[in-house]
Amino acid sequence: MPEIRVALVGVGNSASALIQGTQYYKNAKEDEAVPGLMHVNFGGYHVKDVKFVAAFEVNKNKIGKDLAEAIFTEPNCVAKFANVPHLGVKVSPAPILDGVAEHMKEPFNIYNEKETKTADIVEVLRDSKAEVLVNYLPVGSRNATRFYAQAALEAGCAFVNCIPEFITSDPVWSKKFEEKGLPVAGDDVKSQLGATILHRNLVRLCVDRGVIVDETYQLNLGGDTDFQNMTVEERLHTKRISKTEAVTSLVPYELPTRIGPSDYVPFLGNKKICYIWLKGRKFGDRPLTITVKLEVEDSPNSAGVVIDVIRAAKLALDRKIAGPLISMSSYAFKHPPIQVPDPVAKEWVEEYIQGKRER
Repeated sequence: MPEIRVALVGVGNSASALIQGTQYYKNAKEDEAVPGLMHVNFGGYHVKDVKFVAAFEVNKNKIGKDLAEAIFTEPNCVAKFANVPHLGVKVSPAPILDGVAEHMKEPFNIYNEKETKTADIVEVLRDSKAEVLVNYLPVGSRNATRFYAQAALEAGCAFVNCIPEFITSDPVWSKKFEEKGLPVAGDDVKSQLGATILHRNLVRLCVDRGVIVDETYQLNLGGDTDFQNMTVEERLHTKRISKTEAVTSLVPYELPTRIGPSDYVPFLGNKKICYIWLKGRKFGDRPLTITVKLEVEDSPNSAGVVIDVIRAAKLALDRKIAGPLISMSSYAFKHPPIQVPDPVAKEWVEEYIQGKRER
C-alpha cells in the first residue's frame, strides 16, 4: 500500500488538527466531496496514506509521549473531532533555539536544558525514513526554521513550511532544495476559509468590478498559544509582510493597509475572530464601505490544506521534481514564490496533479 511518511516540527494545535483529520477521513470515498480537501484521492494518494513517523517538541509534558496522546496535552486546546489510535511514535525533544520567546517559556512548559538531551534531528529523520518534514514552529522562529530546513536537506526530506519565515520564497533557500533534488513548499499556510483568503477575495472582487480601494484593514483575535506568542511585536515582522502582500499583491496600485494579529483573548481558546474593513469608491467617486466579521476554529481551518500540500510534496518526490512547488505554494500559502489570483493557482494545482504542469 502507498504511504507518505511525515515528520512534524511542533505538536501544537495545528498538528493535532492535522493528525485528527487523517483519522476522520481515513474511510472517505474517493468520489465524495470532503470539506477542506481538494480531492480525497490526490494524484493517487488517499488521506489515509499519510503516516506520521516522527515529531519534535520542547514541551516537557509532550516529550516521550506517544504522538496520539501528545496532541491532546495542554496547552493544546483544539476541539477533539476524531479518535486517534496509538501511533507508535514517541515525541522527541527538540532544540529550543529561537522557537520559544521569553514570554512563552511558561505557557509552552519547556524542558530544562540541563536535564534533557535534545534529539539528533537528522538522525531521527533518517531512522524514521521520513519523506516530508512539516514545520509548525511558532511565528517568529527565524533561526529554528532555517535549522529544520537544513535538517530536511541533510536527511533527504521534502520541506513544508507552514509559518511566515521565508524559505520557499527565498531564492537562496529554494536553490538549496533544488540542488539537493528535493521539493519545498511554503511559506505561511492559508486556511481553508480564513481571514487572508476572505480578505483577498473581497479586494479582488472590488478590483474586478472597477471599485477603487482606498484603505483596508484586517484585525484578528484569538485565545490559543499562537496568539499569545504574537503579543510581542518583534516576532511579527514576517507575519505582517506575509499577510499584507497576500492582499496587496492583487491590487495594481498603492493601497494603505494594516493587517495582522491584534490581540490575545485567552477565553477564546482555538477560536479566531477576524474583522475586515474596506473603504472604496465606485462610479462617480461615490463611497463604498465593506465590513465583515468571521469566526472560525483556527487549527482545523488549515489542516485539510496541509494534507493536500503533503500529498503534493510526495508526488514531487515520486516524479523527482526539485525546488519550489510553484503551483501548490501559490494555492496554499500566503507568501509563495509567485503570487497569482486564487482561481489561477487552483487551476495550476489541478494541472500539477494530472502531470500537465511540472511544478
